[in-house]
Amino acid sequence: MRWEGLEIAVIGGDEREREISRLAAATGATVRAYGFPWPEGGIDGVTQEASALAAAKGARYVLFPIPLGVGDLLYAPHAPEPIRVDDELLGRMSPDAHIFLGRATAAVREVAERAGVFLHEYDDDVELMLLRGPAIVEGAISAAIEHTEVTIHAATVGVVGFGTIGTLLVRTLVALGADVHVFARNPVQRAGAYATGATPHALHELTTEAAGLDMLFSTVPAKIVDRSVLGHLRPGSLVLDIAPPPEHADLDAATELGHVAVWARGLGKRAPITVGRSQWMGLRWRIEALEARLGATG
Repeated sequence: MRWEGLEIAVIGGDEREREISRLAAATGATVRAYGFPWPEGGIDGVTQEASALAAAKGARYVLFPIPLGVGDLLYAPHAPEPIRVDDELLGRMSPDAHIFLGRATAAVREVAERAGVFLHEYDDDVELMLLRGPAIVEGAISAAIEHTEVTIHAATVGVVGFGTIGTLLVRTLVALGADVHVFARNPVQRAGAYATGATPHALHELTTEAAGLDMLFSTVPAKIVDRSVLGHLRPGSLVLDIAPPPEHADLDAATELGHVAVWARGLGKRAPITVGRSQWMGLRWRIEALEARLGATG
């Protein structure tokens, strides 16, 4: 396909978006960016705009961060001001624009429907998750080391969920010498945890087993780790959530109960070049597929 003439906006995010922008521009597309850390010397072929509105103007494809944000606010910790996904922002885009993001919030879905733009979520793409998974797991381990006073080796660690990231995390924790307990609803996942060297439990056992844990990782986008579970943990336990918004562990309750509560979002930025490249691989073939479909129909 011909990339020349396509207008792409990259809005929000962190260092990962630098690499995504660079690779998008290397195709020959027109790329405008706003809201992520801008490198000294700039990015070849990418225009840094003064606002999200300027970046979005006329864009046919808009790339939002995988960790989208909360409500209608984009994840953009380095932006000079909050970036709101509202009617004004989406109204600047090309008619029938396509927005790519990890997982949309209800607020973003509502405004996209009003604006007539298309949302493409790819947080559940297993291939892309596996490609960026090692960086996420390394980031989670780093956060656990930073926020605890015990080694992971010989610690009793609970992991809620045994999906793509949960599996990689459990394998790493087992390799580091932790006594790992996996809590999952699916019996096949529990069997997989057993095969990995962890002790499997049904999800409802989390409350009764919590008292023996030194740290608890939650990988599922649901409030399974709630006050009823947190109340059974030993005081000062680490509760580390790596699930995307909007639903995750009740970290406010964890703090109230005296635990060390960490919402470790955006862990892919631990290796921004590696993760940025893997994200762009998925984004590129999605754009190519859309262009091929549009070309075939008109």
